[in-house]
Amino acid sequence: MAGLLAFHRAVPNTPGRAGSLLESFLPWLGLAAVLLFLYGLWRRTPVVLVAALLPVAVWTHLFAGLLLPADAAGPRNLVVVQHNVSDDNPDPADTARALAGTGADLIALEELVPDALPAYERALAARYPHHEVRGTVGLWSRHPLSGARTVDIKPAEQDEPWSRGLRAVAATPHGQVAVYVAHLPSVRIVPSGMTSRGRDESAVRLGREVEAEPLDRVILLGDLNSTVDDRGLAPLTSRLEVPRHGFAFSFPAGLPLVRIDQVMARSATVAGIDTLPATGSDHLPVRARISLD
Repeated sequence: MAGLLAFHRAVPNTPGRAGSLLESFLPWLGLAAVLLFLYGLWRRTPVVLVAALLPVAVWTHLFAGLLLPADAAGPRNLVVVQHNVSDDNPDPADTARALAGTGADLIALEELVPDALPAYERALAARYPHHEVRGTVGLWSRHPLSGARTVDIKPAEQDEPWSRGLRAVAATPHGQVAVYVAHLPSVRIVPSGMTSRGRDESAVRLGREVEAEPLDRVILLGDLNSTVDDRGLAPLTSRLEVPRHGFAFSFPAGLPLVRIDQVMARSATVAGIDTLPATGSDHLPVRARISLD
């Protein structure tokens, strides 16, 4: 167990993307370590107790920092919200009102279907006068937006109309920030393992866009259908900073097990991330505080 935690990158991805599947649920291996420790207490077996300390120590090294309180708010902070609102959300207007009440500087939404888009535009207009939508992703902002364009992250295997990437520049009180909103392809867990080829290809495309971004400050918001530990997101996590504090498991909303709704940044610190109350979506909204360098 300690070996899986410490050397998860050594687990091969074939067959069935086994490495990525392990990394998607990596923090939960800590529960197994706790159960092993409790078993040692019950049996009063010193060898088991000592052995259990090894995976506990590795888990603590990897994840304990996420349990610590976020750093104090600074003078150059932005609050952002990321939410996959679900294309079959039964009450988009209510979801939009809940998001409007967060007071965030930026709100990124995915799975914006044409029938529901007017409800979001009406409910968010008063507090977020600036917004851009490309395909099924959108960005609402308290600050002026410019330079909006579609970001092509469509994988080669997708032969239907598909637009899930957006880039715009937000003129914040602390300077210009390039904001990317993205929705990477879904993965499926099947008897043979996990299917993630389309998601991985989209992550590579998005990583190249971020690398080529001329502005120094970058914020990426999106449903990336992956955790930050999953090697499938390496094209992004190698170029951007991930949250320092908070697990913020966001999916599925009824029993959150993983955070696939992500906030990352460059030349900025994602100081902390948490979840907001459930809406009509199968994802929970996540909120993050970003300190601009």
